[in-house]
Amino acid sequence: MPGETGSATMIPEKVARALAAHGLAALEFEPGSTATAPLAAARIGVRVGQIAKSLLFLGKDGRHALLVCPGDHKVSSSKMKAALGFKTRMANAEETLTATGFEPGGVCPFGIPGSIPVLVDRALAQYETIYPAAGTDSSGVPMTFEQLLTITAGSVGDFTVPPGSEPNERQAPPAE
Repeated sequence: MPGETGSATMIPEKVARALAAHGLAALEFEPGSTATAPLAAARIGVRVGQIAKSLLFLGKDGRHALLVCPGDHKVSSSKMKAALGFKTRMANAEETLTATGFEPGGVCPFGIPGSIPVLVDRALAQYETIYPAAGTDSSGVPMTFEQLLTITAGSVGDFTVPPGSEPNERQAPPAE
């Protein structure tokens, strides 16, 4: 799998420390090349579902939750509400940066404040290798589903709808 180091975009120090502590290394590419799941999949050379997109959700009461799910899945609003016990909406770019320290397109599921619970969609387990962002819109971290669970201490559940499914519910937009 091709990776480039020494690019203009640097992996944030808090992410680099987390990766080093778990024996993982980020792939780095040209700026903006992995900002969406389809772009990341094309750049890394894998299926879109292998991209572990990290999406921040915000409840009406101000509580946050971070969902890590396959890049080709859509978020199920009803499944999120059932899991969290409150209705959420996708956080906007400013809210995401303020809460996580990462801009959309580079949200990393580790290195975020411990007060933000991490939900991991079980559909990621079907892949031998998955690729969450490393805090930039030009990175990906090859890891297993089990490594993602270990590094995030995430809760596994069913939070999404696979591609081609037509659920009888309103879905959150498939933002990256």
